[in-house]
Amino acid sequence: MHTHQWLALETSTDTLSLAVARGTQTWTHTSAGGALTSTHMIPQTLALLQEAGLALTDLQAVVFGRGPGAFTGLRTACSVAQGLAFGASLPVLPIDTLLAVAEEARAANAVAGAVPVTRVLAVMDARMAQVYVAAYEYTPNAVEATTASAGETGPMQGTWRCVQAPELHSPESLYWPADWAQDSFIAAGNAWPVYVSRWPTALTASQATALPTAAALLRLAPAAWAAGAAVPPEEALPLYIRDKVAQTTDERMQIKAQQAAA
Repeated sequence: MHTHQWLALETSTDTLSLAVARGTQTWTHTSAGGALTSTHMIPQTLALLQEAGLALTDLQAVVFGRGPGAFTGLRTACSVAQGLAFGASLPVLPIDTLLAVAEEARAANAVAGAVPVTRVLAVMDARMAQVYVAAYEYTPNAVEATTASAGETGPMQGTWRCVQAPELHSPESLYWPADWAQDSFIAAGNAWPVYVSRWPTALTASQATALPTAAALLRLAPAAWAAGAAVPPEEALPLYIRDKVAQTTDERMQIKAQQAAA
């Protein structure tokens, strides 16, 4: 089997993102998710595998974004990954969605030819007037640093380190590593326009829009695999960092009143 043959599933947001890697080639699919995910996901996945000329049994593992994210989306990605992996006798490879946000922001920045991103504060809308937050630091290897200085871009070759584990916060209580200067990191995610007037005044770092994508999961997969993160399908679980997934009517009314007064 060729190395790096993966299927990646990412449905933690309202976007359905799929990707298949065969060696150095990648095939991707992006479409509206949400309520459409359950009906479109498997047919689109099989179509993408066919386009790549791969059967499920050719894969090294099924990769999925484990969370944090939308409750239903995480359950869908996990259950589909488990079902496909069971049928093909494959392991599954769970990867944090906030790390995928950081990787997507790093890659987009590299393509744009901007100053390389090495620190990312990933911030995603968690709804219920809250956000998911984590901080990651990226160290390029020598080859990547050389090609970046020459204006070239390629697949991820460095390593990510989690500096601040995923947490749930209100926008106002958002924080980042104490030793990170504002000009040393970017804040990436999808929450900026949602809570535009509620961010800490101390947060002056550049804000970038980024979503977790299946392509980002593929770039992260080799390192996760090498770190021993693959598990049997029955051991795969979504990452929930919120115990409460629904609000009472009174809580919804209070939040609406707070937003109206802001």
